[in-house]
Amino acid sequence: MRIEQSVDIAAPPERVWAIMADVERWHEWTASITSVARLDTGPLGLGSRALVRQPRLRPATFEVTEFNAGRNFTWKTTSGGISAVADHVVEPAADGARVTISIDFDGFPLVFLRWWVRRITNRYFRMETEGLKRRSEASDF
Repeated sequence: MRIEQSVDIAAPPERVWAIMADVERWHEWTASITSVARLDTGPLGLGSRALVRQPRLRPATFEVTEFNAGRNFTWKTTSGGISAVADHVVEPAADGARVTISIDFDGFPLVFLRWWVRRITNRYFRMETEGLKRRSEASDF
């Protein structure tokens, strides 16, 4: 099951990327994240791991499986028989940047949980794209 959402942001792609790649501060601009704790040191990159806590979900450890600085990262987790691969992409756009976030879910429990997973993920993606847009367009960043 794939879920995807995009947003156009009136800010330079470099600025949007800096905010998005600073995963430990996501809770500052989206209520869909309670906390993100890096499990390693240094900048986010290939192999980086983080413990992500979200309301109404089990904590999940994500590992970065693809990383192109300034452009995109993909991270993956598996929990409760469901695997999730999430992509975060920043691209130049006419008036700034276009961000696309997506997630691919797989696993037998989705037979029973598909409607709930889709509903909460769509809700959280709206919160995340709207929050990233507000934060990136803010003049005080």
